[in-house]
Amino acid sequence: MMRVITINVNGIRAAARKGFFDWLETQNADVVCIQETKAQEHQLDDEIFCPNGYHCYYNDAQRKGYSGTAIYSRIKPQKITSSLGWDPCDSEGRYLQVDFPGISVVSMYVPSGSSSDEALAKKLDFHKRIYPHFKSLRRKRREFILCADWNTCHKPIDLKNWKANQKNSGFLPVERAWLDSLFDELGYVDGFRLLNQDEGEYTWWSNRGRAWDNNVGWRLDYHLLTPGLTPHAKAVSVYRDERFSDHAPVSMDFDWPLPEAGG
Repeated sequence: MMRVITINVNGIRAAARKGFFDWLETQNADVVCIQETKAQEHQLDDEIFCPNGYHCYYNDAQRKGYSGTAIYSRIKPQKITSSLGWDPCDSEGRYLQVDFPGISVVSMYVPSGSSSDEALAKKLDFHKRIYPHFKSLRRKRREFILCADWNTCHKPIDLKNWKANQKNSGFLPVERAWLDSLFDELGYVDGFRLLNQDEGEYTWWSNRGRAWDNNVGWRLDYHLLTPGLTPHAKAVSVYRDERFSDHAPVSMDFDWPLPEAGG
C-alpha cells in the first residue's frame, strides 16, 4: 500500500507550531506533498522540518515568506525536478516532482487569482503555460499523481456557496474549463471524486466568520491521477480533527508497490 498526502500548510513554520508534524508522524505516509511553505530552506534548520525516515526536498520561492513547495519521501527518488524553465513557476517554487520506478508524484501550488485582476491574469497565464507540460507527462511511460492546491473548485459539489461564487476567482467558468481540459482532453482523473461523491467534502475554509465551524468551504486540493492508477486507488480522506492551516490534509491510499524504504 502507498499513501500520498497533500496539504497547503500556509506557512510550514506556522503549521509546525500547530502540531502538523506530530500528526504526520502517526500517518504512515510514503509521500507527503506540501504547498505554500513560505520559508527558505536555510530557515528550516530545526530537525522537525526533515522528519525522521524521510528524504526531504524543498523548492523555495526567491521571495522570502512566499509560495514554495516541498516533498517528503520514504524512499529516495530516482530523479527530482524543481524547474520547468519558466517564471513565475520556477522563481516562486511552484513545482516539485519526484520520480520512482514506474510512478512520479508532483507537489504544485497554482497561483490564486482572488486578490485582483492582475492576480487572476497571472493565474490564467500559469494555466496556459503549464498545460503543455501536463500534456507531455501523458506521453511518458509511467503513472503520475499530481498533488496540488489548484485554487479552483471543479463542480458545484466542491464548494458550499457555489451560486454566489460564480463570478469569483476559484469558481469562474474559465478556471473550471481549464480543469475540464485536464480531465476531458488529457485524461487525468480526480482521485477524490473517483472514490467519494459526497457533498460537504472541502479542503479550505476562509478565516472570516465561522466558515470552519459551519463547514462553509471549498475543495481546492486534489490528487489528479493518470488513468492507469484508477484501479489502484483504494481510499481517500480529508482530515479535520485538528487545524494546521486554512487548508486540510488530503490522504490517498493506493495498492501500488513501492521499493523498500531506505534506498
